[in-house]
Amino acid sequence: MTDPSPADRLQEVLARIRAAAGAAGRPCPRLLAVSKVQPAEAVAALAAAGQRAFGENYVQEAAAKRQALDPSVDAALEWHLIGHLQSNKAAVAARVFDWVHSIDRASVVTALAARRDPAAAPLNVLLQVNVEGEEGKAGCRPDEVEALAAAVAAQPRLALRGLMAIPVPHPDPEQRRPAFRAMKRLFDALAARHPQVDTLSMGMSDDFAVAIPEGATLVRIGTALFGPRPRP
Repeated sequence: MTDPSPADRLQEVLARIRAAAGAAGRPCPRLLAVSKVQPAEAVAALAAAGQRAFGENYVQEAAAKRQALDPSVDAALEWHLIGHLQSNKAAVAARVFDWVHSIDRASVVTALAARRDPAAAPLNVLLQVNVEGEEGKAGCRPDEVEALAAAVAAQPRLALRGLMAIPVPHPDPEQRRPAFRAMKRLFDALAARHPQVDTLSMGMSDDFAVAIPEGATLVRIGTALFGPRPRP
């Protein structure tokens, strides 16, 4: 049996997203294709099938991948940083990405704002929340969301768009539902104070069918689109 083509994988994932949203009576969320460790050729193939938004974990990997793509392809794509961002990588991140999902401290807010090109559109940012208080996990505490949001909103080179979370990876995705539900409450409270907030990034290949009914507006999917990650 031949492997599915990128177009087939994309259409299958989009159909599953639409089905989950329809069953829950929710708007259909956007799809972010998580392309970390995938070669530029795999990104180009999925872009040719119609996918436009791609998520990367590492700043330098994303920069190299964009350089490797045909400029006409790259210009049509939207790049999201979904991995942890160190302040010393902010200058490159502010140039390479259209979105950063992993804002979790004020120092990163300041660094990104200082390094975003004034001639470019404001950098779209999401606040990463450690919603379950996992030890050693990136993300701000839920009670830190408003102060961090205010710091972002004060920076004209940044655009506050919402929240992101990665729940505890329980083997049963249903056990992640309370975390998704808690994120939706935080999101609604944030949107009530900041009307421009419109994005709740949660749900991955193994649990997006649970995240969507709980209010995800963007799901981050890699394996279901690209297949198993290449071995180093």
